[in-house]
Amino acid sequence: MPSGMTHDSAATARAIIDANSYMVLATADQAGLPWVSPVWFATEDYRQFFWVSDPQRRHSWNLAVRPELSIVIFDSTVAPGTGRAVYMSAVADQLTGDDAALRVFNARSEADGLRAWTPDDVQPPGRLRLYRAVASEQWVLGERDDRVPVSLAPLP
Repeated sequence: MPSGMTHDSAATARAIIDANSYMVLATADQAGLPWVSPVWFATEDYRQFFWVSDPQRRHSWNLAVRPELSIVIFDSTVAPGTGRAVYMSAVADQLTGDDAALRVFNARSEADGLRAWTPDDVQPPGRLRLYRAVASEQWVLGERDDRVPVSLAPLP
């Protein structure tokens, strides 16, 4: 395990991800102008994150020209100084015809009491699309507010 990385940081990251429904996407347009957007997400492996969005939204436009993004997942309801967060570097893409990704998204949707999505819901002529971000790096905050790397490998 790389220096600074612990089993605890991976367990912490998974607990934070499991406890939250929204992640914040930090994207940038072709010129580098930043934009942030919260999206409801689903994950199965803590490395791939799925959401549904309108391809005409600013974050979707940004991802079409610059697929690299940063992500943060955190609980915004806790008192200052007590928050925990997972930070990620990732690359995103718009998916078409990915039944496995739609199954992951639907598992979370139905577990939260929401409807299941069909392929027709996320393909033309429908308005929304299914997106995926694949994390290449993750961190959590350490005891001194330093960022501690998280292993993207499955827990033993």
